[in-house]
Amino acid sequence: MDETALSLGTIDVSYLSTSAECSISRCKHASEEWGECNSRPTLFRSATLKWKETLLSRKRPFVGRCCYVCTPQSRDNFFNASIPSLGLRNVIYINETHTRYRGWLARRLCYVLFVQERDVHKGMFAKNLTENVLNNSRVQKAIVDEASEPSAPGSFAQTDPKAINKVKKKARKILQEMVANVSPALIRLTGWVLLKLFNSFFWNIQIHRGQIEMVKAATEMNLPLIFLPVHKSHIDYLLLTFILFCHNIKAPYIAAGNNLNIPIFSTLIRKLGGFFIRRKLDQSPDGRKDFLYRALLYVHIEELLRQQQFLEIFLEGTRSRSGKTSGARAGLLSVVVDALFSNATPDVLIIPVGISYDRIIEGHYNSEQLGKPKKNESLWSIARGVFRMLRKNYGCVRVDFAQPFSLKEYVNSQSQKPVPAPLSLEQALLPAILPSRPNDTVDEGTEASLPNSRDITSEPFRRELISNLAEHILFTANKSCAVMSTHIVACLLLYRHRQGTDLSRLVEDFFSMKEEVLARDFDLGFSGNSDDVVMHAIHLLGNCVNITNTSRNNEFFITPSTTIPAVFELNFYSNGVLHVFIKEAIIACSLRAVQSRRYRNGTSGASPSLISQEHLVRKAASLCYLLSNEFTVSLPCQVIYQVCHESVERLIQYGILLVAEDDQEDVSPSLTEQQWDKKLPEPLSWRSDEEDEDSDFGEEQRDCYLKVSQSQEHQQYITFLQRLLGPLLEAYSSAVIFVHNFSGPVSESEYVQKLHRHLINRTEKNVSVYAESATYSHVKNAVKVFKEIGVFSQTKQRRDTILELSTTFLPQRNRQKLLEFIMSFMVL
Repeated sequence: MDETALSLGTIDVSYLSTSAECSISRCKHASEEWGECNSRPTLFRSATLKWKETLLSRKRPFVGRCCYVCTPQSRDNFFNASIPSLGLRNVIYINETHTRYRGWLARRLCYVLFVQERDVHKGMFAKNLTENVLNNSRVQKAIVDEASEPSAPGSFAQTDPKAINKVKKKARKILQEMVANVSPALIRLTGWVLLKLFNSFFWNIQIHRGQIEMVKAATEMNLPLIFLPVHKSHIDYLLLTFILFCHNIKAPYIAAGNNLNIPIFSTLIRKLGGFFIRRKLDQSPDGRKDFLYRALLYVHIEELLRQQQFLEIFLEGTRSRSGKTSGARAGLLSVVVDALFSNATPDVLIIPVGISYDRIIEGHYNSEQLGKPKKNESLWSIARGVFRMLRKNYGCVRVDFAQPFSLKEYVNSQSQKPVPAPLSLEQALLPAILPSRPNDTVDEGTEASLPNSRDITSEPFRRELISNLAEHILFTANKSCAVMSTHIVACLLLYRHRQGTDLSRLVEDFFSMKEEVLARDFDLGFSGNSDDVVMHAIHLLGNCVNITNTSRNNEFFITPSTTIPAVFELNFYSNGVLHVFIKEAIIACSLRAVQSRRYRNGTSGASPSLISQEHLVRKAASLCYLLSNEFTVSLPCQVIYQVCHESVERLIQYGILLVAEDDQEDVSPSLTEQQWDKKLPEPLSWRSDEEDEDSDFGEEQRDCYLKVSQSQEHQQYITFLQRLLGPLLEAYSSAVIFVHNFSGPVSESEYVQKLHRHLINRTEKNVSVYAESATYSHVKNAVKVFKEIGVFSQTKQRRDTILELSTTFLPQRNRQKLLEFIMSFMVL
């Protein structure tokens, strides 16, 4: 095998032809390396990049800075101007220069010497955890309550000592599963093993030196650190600990689901800092609230924080099956916040972490997206997975540590903000879907009462705080995720060249798209000549991509596979770049909705080609609400209205939208638009009160009229953006059509299965435009949205939820209006 060039600088990988698949003749661009492309204009370059060409230097953007509205002091900590220029490092590239020794023997034993020199010892980790937790007063009370008679909980007089001892044994057994027993020797051994394994099936694992320097500076504050990564693969558990170990940073205690509590493997995980928790914290086997387990978990986390230990928590709760960041499950995060409230620790530093893979070791989640039940993990499945990994290469990995921020500062800033609670989906969307529905005004008294009760003892404030904090962390972690080569290639094949394209054209669009990603201040997880990178990505995507040789110029023709599993897999990797273009895609689909409405209803007093900017922003905001379970377009401290307004301004900058010179003509908003306007909060965001008093921001929000550029390049770019959301909108519209034949009541699980089967059947019969609209994750999110906007009323029955059509959507005409609302955004 030819030698692969790896380096530790800002340019980390040069993709050389290392296999038969990558030896295909290239269409070289001599001056392409992060510079000017001399080939014909391509879609992205001609559409949006020209205005920003002077800003595109060779420097990569530095991602992960914390919010300057919620945590302005933390933003100034741990960061200086030299940090972004420190560049990238390949963690698994170890030689004698990374040890204290030199010479032939040091080169042979560099892995052993490297792990031996890492600073890890028993004194770093928590001591007497089990006894400290059992002796805590809260746990003692929970034990007594558990042992007491139901009629008199907490009564010592009616408590049998034998019952207390029995509950104590139960508590100790729970702690045996929950408490990790870290072994420094095993951490060293695992570090050596992982160096060997990672070098065998990853090309590199890149981290930014500047981000690691910020993490090291945070460790010197003598405060507990909480790492909160996105969750895409089982390898995430080991990856973060391995990187911290390589940089002499104490290994975190890792919260893992009890589905991984497998014999032998669970012992290894506990020795490396993992502890197992139930997937549902409060649920006991008999379905009742388990207060004993809650108390043990709370005190366990509190004790770890008291001893200044580091934690690793996966907010999503499970691996993302869609390639997008899933919704936050803030159960463990709430325990951390409560520990801060109870003064168990003076402060906690939060570090969101983005992780990106060229290809996950699981390969794909097609079986689950096709509706098949998830297979339980077993020792045999883990062993098979390891052997499978050793026979393949999974490309590159990129890990990004966001800037640490103070949880105490975040809590204090939230308690001082007179911000009303966010609208529910029902409050936000029903006025737009059913404009004639009576009694749809928001209860202003409820909103006004929340700012007056923003203290840590208020339960509504606590819930809102934890929810916003979780969203804040996941948004930052997702924005920090680098875009990989497989993400761009899969996206181009699905939404730009679905019918196939020449290899040379694919390379040109790939080059332009990677520059677009950089122009939007997102980073890339690769570098090198685009020809080689594209072939590398095609090789990793495997059977999802078909390569044929055409007689014309002996050119290779690249097409995406049309089988359902292949399209699902391409969609998984394509979603890795969706967050870069999501705001522009929402505006593009909203353009379609505004234009179709004006042509359908007719226009008066204005040219049909003119679009009110305010109408466009309102329509975009409604689409953001509709798809809020699929992705997050803004931080909780931002207003969606203002985010959409800024996205429109960006398209005006690109030249895709043009400000009409004679836009003074008044276009009266429809009833829907008037009522929807009342639902939007004031468009103020990212500005202090002082700035608002004497700024002309109100003037900036004055309505104007826009035209859509008719150039071919801009029209193609708009079409590309609209296609990005095509699968989601098709899934939601198909779900509404399925509701037309709803016969309830029916359990939610049964309904989800029937709906998923319906979407799969549409795809198998080639009725659907986008085969990836039939993924199971889309079905679950669609049903969730319908529940939240009031299409279904729900009642709990044992462990299932029973769905019925709500009175609002019993009339067929209202369901038809919901369908029209969703389909107005679609381009068929």
